[in-house]
Amino acid sequence: MRRLLLLAPVLLASTACGLVKSGDEKATDVARAEATTVGKRLDSQRPRTGDEVGYAASAMDGVEVLRVTGTGTHDGKGVELIIRTTGSALESGLDPQTVTVRRCFSLRVSPSVEWGEEARDVDCPDGPPLRFAPPPEPPQVPAEALMEKLPRVPDGGHADEAEVRRVLASLDMDPAITTQVKTEDGRVGILLSPPSDHHSPTDCVLAVVGPGGTDVWMPPRIQRMPGEGGCSVNNALHPLPPPH
Repeated sequence: MRRLLLLAPVLLASTACGLVKSGDEKATDVARAEATTVGKRLDSQRPRTGDEVGYAASAMDGVEVLRVTGTGTHDGKGVELIIRTTGSALESGLDPQTVTVRRCFSLRVSPSVEWGEEARDVDCPDGPPLRFAPPPEPPQVPAEALMEKLPRVPDGGHADEAEVRRVLASLDMDPAITTQVKTEDGRVGILLSPPSDHHSPTDCVLAVVGPGGTDVWMPPRIQRMPGEGGCSVNNALHPLPPPH
């Protein structure tokens, strides 16, 4: 019994020396887990600028972006962010109190980063959180106006490519939209394709003007992925079968 009583202070001292985490440490672990989740949500194979990554992180609840380093996710080591997150946990003891901390962590956003890599503890830089302008909206293809203005060709007739081109010019589309026109067997196929990052599906619009029918449509998403061939003028003239 005497030996057990002598061991009790030793056990209490061991607990005080770090075998049981303090509320501050537990709250920091929560904040670090939040920052690691931010890194997971930012993970993407799509190339983005540093400002685009910063904007995406700053739009997440409870995240402050304090520093952005690097020009783009696919340049060199990628983009490094220093973000601040908040964590809360109960303090140990007979009368536990909630401890809330705000801590800073470093994240690297790059295709070379392992998914789920833990955020790294860093000192918080001086200064307020950064503000980012939202990225510009991509140009939109005026599909409804295209359908309204394209000519209708009666059965037995031939589509006039020059007339189709005049209609396209009248739409006053953003010059960033790629336009392709091709005539084949009295039918005119049209591709209107806004800029693509070559990783995400392109919001392209196809149209065909031919005897007895004019049609405008957007191919299924799988066909609009890079390399799938859906966003091509040939797909307007000879549509791919629907995906299964």
